[in-house]
Amino acid sequence: MVTAINLSAATATNLLALQRTTDAIARTQERLATGLKVNSAIDNSVAFFDAATLSGRATDLQLLKNDVDQAVSTVQTAVDGIEAIEDIVEEMKGLALSAKSDSSSTNRSKAAVQFNDLRSQLDNLANDSIYKGTNLLTGSPANLKVTFSEDGSSTLTVSGIASDSSALSITTAASDWTADTNVDFAINDLDSALTTLRSSALTLGSNADVISLRLDFADTLITTLEKGAGKYINADLNAESANLLTLQTRLQLGTIGLSIAQQSEQAVFKLF
Repeated sequence: MVTAINLSAATATNLLALQRTTDAIARTQERLATGLKVNSAIDNSVAFFDAATLSGRATDLQLLKNDVDQAVSTVQTAVDGIEAIEDIVEEMKGLALSAKSDSSSTNRSKAAVQFNDLRSQLDNLANDSIYKGTNLLTGSPANLKVTFSEDGSSTLTVSGIASDSSALSITTAASDWTADTNVDFAINDLDSALTTLRSSALTLGSNADVISLRLDFADTLITTLEKGAGKYINADLNAESANLLTLQTRLQLGTIGLSIAQQSEQAVFKLF
């Protein structure tokens, strides 16, 4: 028959205090190791799930932010293409003005050939202004839909603007520019094309600015959500470090107290 061993009240009290202190030290060490004061729903279910909701939204927005960032590059590619096309049209206009002031039919003919070559380069630029398969400037331009919110309620559609020579109504040099009327016709077309291109650049630039603003907002919102989640579950490492030192001191004092209690009991036993 096993006889139960009864501890004195002092010893039992000290052992219970030591056990609680040891458990508290383990929790504090876990917080210091993970940086979290709430590691699971068991620690604090409300805080854990509130933090998970905020973190989940931050993750969803991060995925959207990547798409928005790519959209900025897509529209910027179109803006750069428009500016390059505008430069070519300016060069074509300079060529036409130079030809008009030259009475030599031979020189005019050479200028007309150069003009047609530049027109081909303009078309090449429009066709090459493509980013990840999306071209906003080609003869049959694509549209770009950008989604800003995770539920899809906030979007922006950037409409493509055909900017090749056909869309700009820039035709080949007529009759090798032998007559001034042929050159004047080309100059008028170029002036109209420049007006169109500047308007297109303004529209695309405005869209790029809006998308960039939403990109910056997404960055700020993601940071805010992550900080909000951290307020629920992140541990204050300075406070936890100080708490650990306090608990370790308490453990040492508890061990001393338990030793004193046991020595007192042993002194009583020596009386018998």
